[in-house]
Amino acid sequence: MTIHTSSLVRVAAAGDSALVAEFPQRIDPAINDRALALAARLRQDWGAILRDVVIGYCTVTVYFDPLQVDARWLEAELRAGAGEPENGDQPQPRVIEVPVCYDAEMGPDLAEVADFGGCSIEEVIELHTSRSYRVYMVGFVPGFAYLAEVDPRIAKPRRPVPRTAVPAGAVAIAGGQTGVYPRVTPGGWNIIGRTRLNPYDPTRRDALLFRIGDDVKFRPITRDAFEQGA
Repeated sequence: MTIHTSSLVRVAAAGDSALVAEFPQRIDPAINDRALALAARLRQDWGAILRDVVIGYCTVTVYFDPLQVDARWLEAELRAGAGEPENGDQPQPRVIEVPVCYDAEMGPDLAEVADFGGCSIEEVIELHTSRSYRVYMVGFVPGFAYLAEVDPRIAKPRRPVPRTAVPAGAVAIAGGQTGVYPRVTPGGWNIIGRTRLNPYDPTRRDALLFRIGDDVKFRPITRDAFEQGA
């Protein structure tokens, strides 16, 4: 399939049953808004005939049945819908507060992050909690939200050797991103704290705590508050 580009988007095939719309490759809320709006338009207009629509930082991947959907037609729909978001294209962002215990036991990589930034552990906590983070994408495991951007002073790259088991609720940093592990899983991010909030619970009416476009704010709590279920 021919790759088509414009000033807004590049569309390419990903196998014979998926197309990827690629916006400029950078972490930018305006670009992520375009991806979010494009996905919303596709779901609204053609959701009944598409298998899935997946949003990334600056991409939208559309999965379809090639026996039922003409790829060239879908390619044209992607390019036509990739303009500036209009009012009503996406819901207003929610603000979600996440209580975090930054205890040394809960944050085994706090000291390394502090060394990376040339600052104290207290300053790491202050820098991590002093800003809000946008949810750019959800993936890796159900409910894991990629949040950005972390202050450059504490944006320590991921660990060279991942852990085989990161605990559920671990709050971690990898470069300019931060996130919350929703379940026990291998992972290479730097763990700086833990929360009792569950990012993914299939028994809830809304299984996912975080949605793309949300704003997340971390709030420090004591070890006692964590133990009491705060």
